[in-house]
Amino acid sequence: QVQVAESGGGLVQAGGSLRLSCTVSGLTFDAYSMGWFRQAPGKEREGVSCISWGGRRTYYSDSVKGRFTISGDNAKNTLFLEMNSLKPEDTAMYYCAAHKVRGAWSCREPDFATWGQGTQVTVSS
Repeated sequence: QVQVAESGGGLVQAGGSLRLSCTVSGLTFDAYSMGWFRQAPGKEREGVSCISWGGRRTYYSDSVKGRFTISGDNAKNTLFLEMNSLKPEDTAMYYCAAHKVRGAWSCREPDFATWGQGTQVTVSS
């Protein structure tokens, strides 16, 4: 059974940084694209950043490009999201997910499954 668990969220002032982690079990971590998604109150869940299996391709939404960095540690089956220069509009519940198809690449939410419970990020102004 595939499981993911996010951690690292918290309350931070605008301009600050956080590092989110996602531990994955039950699948061959480096054979699946992984992604970070977020959902703010009253809004739909959106893709923030994704990384392909093998780490050769990455995607960032325009709103986080240049501020966030996605990475993975295959030895520890862990996905990271380094978030810098945080803004109040980054406030959301952040989720980690694995792609449904081994070896496939996309950063579209419907293509992902096995969602964790999320970790809350709150950025104060």
